[in-house]
Amino acid sequence: MGNKVTTFTEEQLEAYQDCTLFTRKEILRLFKRYRELAPETVPLDMKNGTKKVKVPYSIIEKMVELKENPFCKNICEVFSEDGSGDMTFDDFLDMCSVFCEAAPRDIKAAYAFKIYDFDHDNYLSKSDLERALTSLTGDGLTQDEINFVVSKVLEEADLDDDGMLSYIEFEHVISRSPDFISTFHIRF
Repeated sequence: MGNKVTTFTEEQLEAYQDCTLFTRKEILRLFKRYRELAPETVPLDMKNGTKKVKVPYSIIEKMVELKENPFCKNICEVFSEDGSGDMTFDDFLDMCSVFCEAAPRDIKAAYAFKIYDFDHDNYLSKSDLERALTSLTGDGLTQDEINFVVSKVLEEADLDDDGMLSYIEFEHVISRSPDFISTFHIRF
């Protein structure tokens, strides 16, 4: 009876509950999912710290929940603390929290903006919008069609006419999109 293996300290679990939208049980389930990705890398006992252990992007990108997502690489880079795509459990838990259905619209919008900002300049330029559209449609649109859609997006959403979307402009568009909150999620 006294041999019960614990993965986290009480303090770690409380901190995870405070910083995410998950219950203790959900956090432990997500840890199990994280550990299953690389059991030889991720120890069962994480009480001595979770920052040192990372699952490589090459493994994370193969997750069923991410492998078909056209933004997989950007998602992993945005959520990995060092931008490499390799994830600690803390990074993984943050990603799961943002993509859970209960996450608030403003948090989802902030991360969506980062994911679509391919060049990391804190604006969605014409180039970022083209890449996002191409990622979503694959070869489904011609360059003329892509240019048309991007110009219409900028015409509608670029309130200061600088040829790109700031976060505030992007958030304004998202606030008028009732489907955003229900489509910007992943079930882990």
